[in-house]
Amino acid sequence: MKLDVIKLDGGKAGSVDLGDDIFGLEPRADILHRVVRWQRNKAQAGTHKVKTRSEVSYSTKKIYRQKGTGGARHGSRKAPIFRKGGIYKGPTPRSHAHELPKKFRKLGLKHALSAKVAAGELVIIEAAAMAEAKTAQLAKQVKNLGWKRALIIDGATVDANFAQAARNIEGLDVLPSMGANVYDILKRDTLVLTKAGVEALEARLK
Repeated sequence: MKLDVIKLDGGKAGSVDLGDDIFGLEPRADILHRVVRWQRNKAQAGTHKVKTRSEVSYSTKKIYRQKGTGGARHGSRKAPIFRKGGIYKGPTPRSHAHELPKKFRKLGLKHALSAKVAAGELVIIEAAAMAEAKTAQLAKQVKNLGWKRALIIDGATVDANFAQAARNIEGLDVLPSMGANVYDILKRDTLVLTKAGVEALEARLK
């Protein structure tokens, strides 16, 4: 399929051919869901922790005599049934990550790109580069283009001036092609690819 290429100032810069095996698939929600779930679980810190009865701070003295009280037999205030006692089988630090085959992750990225094309939310620009790192200038261009929540994916590297100018613009994120991922693509209203980004993604997903 062919898509028009534009410049940052809104002018036309020809067109580009997109491979149907990457950008022309019928998007499948089940594949996207599995890949996003894998990403979010892998990113989860898993640092939740509670104190067990061996870790709470309390006296270890037997709280009352064994017999003759008419109550249950207890040896420690650290028991889980007491207030401020240890927690029984509470959360401990662990990894929430699970495995997902590389082929499936690659397929998920293809479906995410195809979903953006199908929704009419993919924009191709000639290049994401600036002579000077001017945030005000870039913010004006972004506003004129109508991008509110956009992700820009460049080639192998991102232009330093462009990245610096985009850093303080709300709703605008810039990634190199190797940083492209399903979650960030689906989260934004507009996906913007440079010509170098298209070439790098097609080489990566072949």
